[in-house]
Amino acid sequence: MIGRIALGGGIAAAATAGVGWVIARRLNAPVGPRTFDFTVRGVEHADDGDLIVLDRTEPTTAHGIYNLWFEHGGWAQLSPETIDRGPTRIARRITGTTPDFTPKVGDHASWSGIYYATPADAGLHARDITITTPAGPCPAWRIDGDPSTWAIHIHGLGSIRAGTLRGVLAATELGYASLVVSYRNTAEGPRVGTGRSTLGDTEMADVDEAIGYAVRRGAQRIVLFGWSMGAAIALQLADHPRHQGLIAALVLESPVLDWAEVIKTNCVRSGLPAAVGYLAIPWLTVTPLARAVGLPGSIPLRSFNWTARTADLATPTLILHGTRDDSVPVRLSQALRDAHPDLIKLETFDAGHTLCWNTDPDRWQDAVATWLKARVPR
Repeated sequence: MIGRIALGGGIAAAATAGVGWVIARRLNAPVGPRTFDFTVRGVEHADDGDLIVLDRTEPTTAHGIYNLWFEHGGWAQLSPETIDRGPTRIARRITGTTPDFTPKVGDHASWSGIYYATPADAGLHARDITITTPAGPCPAWRIDGDPSTWAIHIHGLGSIRAGTLRGVLAATELGYASLVVSYRNTAEGPRVGTGRSTLGDTEMADVDEAIGYAVRRGAQRIVLFGWSMGAAIALQLADHPRHQGLIAALVLESPVLDWAEVIKTNCVRSGLPAAVGYLAIPWLTVTPLARAVGLPGSIPLRSFNWTARTADLATPTLILHGTRDDSVPVRLSQALRDAHPDLIKLETFDAGHTLCWNTDPDRWQDAVATWLKARVPR
C-alpha cells in the first residue's frame, strides 16, 4: 500500500510538473508566423467604397478601426461601422489598402489592431536606423522632433514595431522626437540563444541602448511608451537609478504589471483553472528548470510585480487599459492607480488587449496629449 501511494504521488507530481513545463514553454515560445484564420466571404463594390464580408465573430463585430493582414501579402484597413449580412456574416467598409491591392473572395487574413504597417502609412516621416545592443543590431525607426524631448516606443510580446505607431502619432503631435524600437528574439530583432522571450528581463538591455542613443543626441527628457510587455520593460527602466531625472513620464497601454496574474488570466482564457498558472512559475524562476524550458537563466518575476512594488513607483504614469482585456486584467491597473492616485492616472476603454486606440483613436490621442502637456515640461 505504501508503495502504491508513493507511486501514485510520483505520477501526480510528474503530471503537475509537465503542465507547468508546457505553460512556461508556450509563454516564452520563439516568435512564430502570423495565423491567418479569417476568410473573406465576399467583396462588394459600391460608389462610396468597397465592403468586405466576413464571418460574424467577436473581433469582426467589435467597435473600432482595425486592419486585415493577408496571407499572400497586403493589408486592408476597416471602418468602425458593421453592416448586417444575415445571422452569420457582417460587412465592413474598406478605408485603405496596400497600393494596388484588392481583397478577393476566399483570401485568408489575420485580424489585427496594428493599424499602420509603416510610419508612412500613418503620415509620419521616419528614417531607418539601427541601435547597437548587447544582442546585436536592432532595427528602429527615428522620427525627428524636439531634440531635447524624446519618446521611445516599446512593443509587446509577439508583436512588432508597427503596433506602436498608434502612440507615435500622439508624441509627434506634441513635437517630440521618437524612436520606435525592436529588441532581441522578436520578428525584427536579432535571435539570441533559443530565441525564447525572457518576458522583458534581458530585452530591457536592448531598449536601454535606445535611451543611450537619444541621450547622445541631445535628449534631456524621455517619455517611454510601453505596450503590454513593453510596459513591463518601461517600468523596469524607469526604476533604474541611472535614469533618475531623465525619464519624465510613462505612457502604458494594457500594461503587464504582474506576470503571475497574467499567466493565471491566460490559463482561464484557454479553459484551464487559474491556479494551474502557478505551476509555470518555478519553470521561469528556478535556474535549472528555466534552462530546461530553453531560457538562458531564471527570470526575476518578483521584480516585475508592480502591484507589490507600489512603494517603488516614482515616475508619473498614464495607463490606458481596456475593460474587456482577457489577457492582462484591468484590475491590476486599477489597483496601481488606487495605490498612487497622485502619480498614476488611469483611462479605461471598452476594449480588449492593446485595442484602446482602435476603439476610440481620438479619445486615446487626446488623453495622452493632454496628460503629457501637463506632466512633461518643455
